Amino acid sequence: MTPVELSRTVLHAVRCAVDEGQLSVAVPERVVVSEPGAGGCGEYATNVALQLARAAGKPPRTVAEILRPRLIAADGIEDVVVTGPGFLNFRLGQEADPLQDLVREIRAQGQRYGHGDALAGQVLALRVPYEVRAEVVADAVVRIVASQGGRATVEHQGGRATVQHHGGRAAVEHGELVDLRPVPAPEDPAPLGPDAARWALLHPAPHDRPRITADHLVQREGNPLFRVRYAHARVRSLGRGAARLGFAAEPGPLNSAEADTAGTPAFQAPAPQAPAVHAPALHTPLSDYPRILTAAATHRAPDRLARHLVTVADAVLPFLTCVLPIGEEKPSAAHRARLALAEAAGTVLAGGLSLLGIDAPEHL
Repeated sequence: MTPVELSRTVLHAVRCAVDEGQLSVAVPERVVVSEPGAGGCGEYATNVALQLARAAGKPPRTVAEILRPRLIAADGIEDVVVTGPGFLNFRLGQEADPLQDLVREIRAQGQRYGHGDALAGQVLALRVPYEVRAEVVADAVVRIVASQGGRATVEHQGGRATVQHHGGRAAVEHGELVDLRPVPAPEDPAPLGPDAARWALLHPAPHDRPRITADHLVQREGNPLFRVRYAHARVRSLGRGAARLGFAAEPGPLNSAEADTAGTPAFQAPAPQAPAVHAPALHTPLSDYPRILTAAATHRAPDRLARHLVTVADAVLPFLTCVLPIGEEKPSAAHRARLALAEAAGTVLAGGLSLLGIDAPEHL
């Protein structure tokens, strides 16, 4: 069960409690599921009971106890424990592997992973000045809002509102008026080239002055854009390397002992152990991506997406060293699983860069 699936399960439990008259609240559009905090347990936790308590007129722990039996009965959930003031902590079934489920979900959805309907039916009228940074931010906001089911228009002061999409422009009625006025660029970013120029304008928070310098072009670790694009190119390179070795990506256990034991005859010596794999560092930013994308759309903040792509890249780069066989190793189920996880991270990077209007290179 992935975080997205678990979030839907929690929403279903809330809806059932409301329908049965045990809770008198408006069912939220979405529920945030994350790793347990201090004092928590299990694989995931949510604070939905605390969010609903005031409207329900009940203590948070009472709300949590109302939801708990409905959640325990759901497929894939082994146990639900209420901790602290009313946090719901989930322990998934022993056969469930959240990371494998997440990789399968990303592979199934491709670059549409993280897209949703949080802004379905909403039309935003973005009013921007005639200034390069405001134009670039508005263009990215249009893409990100569309990823969440909404529609954004762009209107220059004294101009006409138009919907921006890949097929062109079409006049529409005004929606909610939103002023986009990021701190202007100190100089023309065009000499940096289209990708570096967009990154220089989108990565800083809107209240920060962007740096229009050649640092965005330098291929070194200190350049966040380079790390993001390099991580994607490395993932694509590993896929090509795996193809030459005769294997492809397939979700599964990441460690050789887990992946190979079931299919190894008793008389056959086990394969050499592969390097240690630290997947949790990568699991969290991948599972958080839908939440970050929703927040970027809701707050009209492409910088949140840009910074999260840096987090994904920094998490996946150390992992890439153990994807392909080393030395005399033979390709195994663990290598196929690691490649699947790496490709899932590459999919998130490519999808996020696309929403920012930046190319995700195959080679770098």
